[in-house]
Amino acid sequence: MKRLIFLIVTLLFSLLSGKSQIIFKDPLSPRQTYYKIEAKLDVNEKTVDGRMETYWVNKSDDIIPDVQMHLYLNAFRNSKSTFYDGGAGFNSGPDADSGWIDIITLSDKNGRDLSTAIEFISPDDGNPDDKTVIKINLPEPIKQGDTVFLNITFKSKLPSKIIRTGYTDDFYFVAQWFPKFGVYKSSATGSEVKGRWNCHQFHPHSEFYADHSVYDVTIKVPKEYVVGSGGMLISESDSGDGDKTLVYRAEDIVDFAWTAWPGYAVFTDEWKHVKITLLLPKVRANQVERQFRAVKNALEYFDARVGPFPFPHLTFVDPPAKGSGAGGMEYTTIFTSASSFIMPASVHMPEMVTIHEFGHGYFMGILASNEFEEPWLDEGVNTFWESRIVDHYYGKNSGLIDLPYFKFPDKSMARMSYTVSGSKQVITNNEFSWNYPHGTYGMMSYNKAATWLHTLMGIVGEETMDEIFREYYKRWAFKHPSGKDFVNVINDVVKRVHGDKFGEDMNWFFDQTLYGTGICDYKVSGFTNTWILEPGNAKEISDTIGVNNDKSYNSVVMVERIGEVKLPVDVLVHFSDGSEILEKWDGLSRYKDFEYAASARIEWVKIDPEYKIAMDINFINNSMTDSPDRLPVKRMTNKLMTILQFLISISSL
Repeated sequence: MKRLIFLIVTLLFSLLSGKSQIIFKDPLSPRQTYYKIEAKLDVNEKTVDGRMETYWVNKSDDIIPDVQMHLYLNAFRNSKSTFYDGGAGFNSGPDADSGWIDIITLSDKNGRDLSTAIEFISPDDGNPDDKTVIKINLPEPIKQGDTVFLNITFKSKLPSKIIRTGYTDDFYFVAQWFPKFGVYKSSATGSEVKGRWNCHQFHPHSEFYADHSVYDVTIKVPKEYVVGSGGMLISESDSGDGDKTLVYRAEDIVDFAWTAWPGYAVFTDEWKHVKITLLLPKVRANQVERQFRAVKNALEYFDARVGPFPFPHLTFVDPPAKGSGAGGMEYTTIFTSASSFIMPASVHMPEMVTIHEFGHGYFMGILASNEFEEPWLDEGVNTFWESRIVDHYYGKNSGLIDLPYFKFPDKSMARMSYTVSGSKQVITNNEFSWNYPHGTYGMMSYNKAATWLHTLMGIVGEETMDEIFREYYKRWAFKHPSGKDFVNVINDVVKRVHGDKFGEDMNWFFDQTLYGTGICDYKVSGFTNTWILEPGNAKEISDTIGVNNDKSYNSVVMVERIGEVKLPVDVLVHFSDGSEILEKWDGLSRYKDFEYAASARIEWVKIDPEYKIAMDINFINNSMTDSPDRLPVKRMTNKLMTILQFLISISSL
């Protein structure tokens, strides 16, 4: 009888929680997991006491003997964890405070104790001191369509050195704070190879990967604390003991994070169906308008060019200075920005961070690609869109910085980071994020990826690029696309829009940029003008720069491909009578000559005049003129001095 009652309660729990609809009329995702969590923040011990009811559904064809879960906070447990051993730096000093997560009790739907079935594993590096992944060996294997119900009580200790998560004094940003299921990757249809758990350890150069879930979260905190979360606030009540209780609901998101601090000022705004909440220190009230404008710009741009933002709620946080380690991070319906109360209006760094972190809500959140294994598919793609949005709303040539004597677009930030790198020949798709050599993770997964995406847009056109992402969103929202899925979408859309203009597919492009190690560099090696003194005779005299005459010219432009990457590029030739010829060069050969017979001589030549090929590592050698002007040198010197002064000024803030 007890078992029957338990099963009935479990069934009702499933129907009334994970499958019931509060936010959306219909589920947006497969909802393979569900979490009901009751949490209490202890501000003295810096801990979160949690009780969790959760389930995972086996939607594969495999019979699975275990489940795997992340215990991310154990990365902060000791200096031998993979997170710290990989270069994150361990808390040190007399005030250092580590972080950890302990499972206190674990049982299944039948009430059986599974705590002895927990096994710490290190699937990535075999590190016995890393405790960030557990395997729970189940009493019975999970068959197709079966559901694993787990009841867990846990205690999470927040670290004092905030790296995405933790506390400083009375400020808390609580992320990666509860036991969380990995993602089970199904075996291919008809394949003899079984699927596997994708449950990587916590590395310093990787982020996260999870199934879309429903979250019902109850949080208990002291009354004076202001709380923000990735959920929709359902209720708030007085607990009667100096605390208050907040109940949140979130549907179809990949993670649940929250923050608590007495010093937050709360501001609200709306964009179409989205209710937006901003939390920031009271002293930064002058930043509110620009922060709201930035997030609404991003909502508008993504809605028009990628797809709708489906969630009716959005919270973003501008942490105080003491909580700056929590800045610049994303959790679908909550993200963190970064600003300062004295940030000048002409420096759009806060807007850039806000737009970037919001954009993750699409690529990390809605599409939910695997950031462990293909970080570029989120970070690089998102950086590409960030630069487009920032430069669109804040100035094509001044999106990031708009000072009187120094203007700098956001697009150039990623490109410069890539082109000046001494390790730019690493493959963008380097399999796992922690495998990038010599500290190249950020440059490759963010900057090289964004740069070749801008290059792809230069080749196929902006409208086609937008259509690519609309189709990508349409096919893969809430479905975990891979890099190959993204490439397939690009090939399909380019073929549909342009036919065979670029070949049978765009794989020639990806073989060089995404999967290749070559660099792109085009150069104008020279040009000549030879005028004919007596037309019809063989007598010719080389033109002297600056000499004007009415004779006929034989002119030759010489261009080179220095790098290995072969991309189609334009060559603009300007003549002394003001006329111009735009040549199309496929870039396949190492050298190319363009010959002309005309009444005017060539004055200058410019490769890629519209800067479509952002991967070209050296724009300086892309042009040549017969009458160089020293004024640009003076302007560049002035700009460099302005940059130096600017850097000095912000370093003293």
